[in-house]
Amino acid sequence: MERNRRSLAVPVLVCLLAVAGCGGVDEEPPQLRIEVVGTMPHDTKAFTQGLEVDGRVLYESTGMSGESGVRATDLETGAELARAELPAPYFGEGVTRAGDTLWQITWKDRVAFARDPVTLAVRRQVTYEGEGWGLCTRAGRLVMSDGTDTLTFRDPETFAPIGTVTLRDRDGAHLNELDCAQDGSVYANDYPTDRILRIDPDSGEVLDVIDARGLLSPTERARTDVINGIAQLPGTDRFLITGKYWPTVFEVRFMPV
Repeated sequence: MERNRRSLAVPVLVCLLAVAGCGGVDEEPPQLRIEVVGTMPHDTKAFTQGLEVDGRVLYESTGMSGESGVRATDLETGAELARAELPAPYFGEGVTRAGDTLWQITWKDRVAFARDPVTLAVRRQVTYEGEGWGLCTRAGRLVMSDGTDTLTFRDPETFAPIGTVTLRDRDGAHLNELDCAQDGSVYANDYPTDRILRIDPDSGEVLDVIDARGLLSPTERARTDVINGIAQLPGTDRFLITGKYWPTVFEVRFMPV
């Protein structure tokens, strides 16, 4: 009997020491690195809260009370196509286009603005519960973050909540700016870190963790705030990423370590 008990203890110990593979221990998601393939200048006065690419138009929402707004820029020429300001005390957050509506949310004001995607004029506004952080559009519904490890799904017409999903293995994450990628996953800045999480929004599983450190020089980093802003370039494997008060928008790929 003693011999049998000892022989059973060995594989149990191996399971406890192993990273994954038995006893229900989860594997860590793959780690990815950033490959920079291009850059463009970014407004260092922009407290970036949301970034979205629709065709050749780059939408950017900015924050800070009295300085919040949204702008549309031609990606190919860099020309500004439209701009709209948010009056104080509104604090702008995420932005996304859903059909013929550009939605912009606010931080603690609990107000979402439905805008014309060309002129950026406000068509109407709705209220919601909780804080607003990031926003993107996936499979006919909006995906919204509130600074916790939970994503809320919303109706793209009414903005009413229609479901939630909580991260399975990153409890305590602070999901910020979002991008709904072409493969169905959601990319999220994990505030206040330099990590970007790639998430399965159906299950809440974190599929990849991207290390975004080192994009700015130490001098540049000292003058800026956190990374915040991610948007996939349509039809490519490349993304635009930037941050609050950053001098640069980086065109990047996410590569295996």
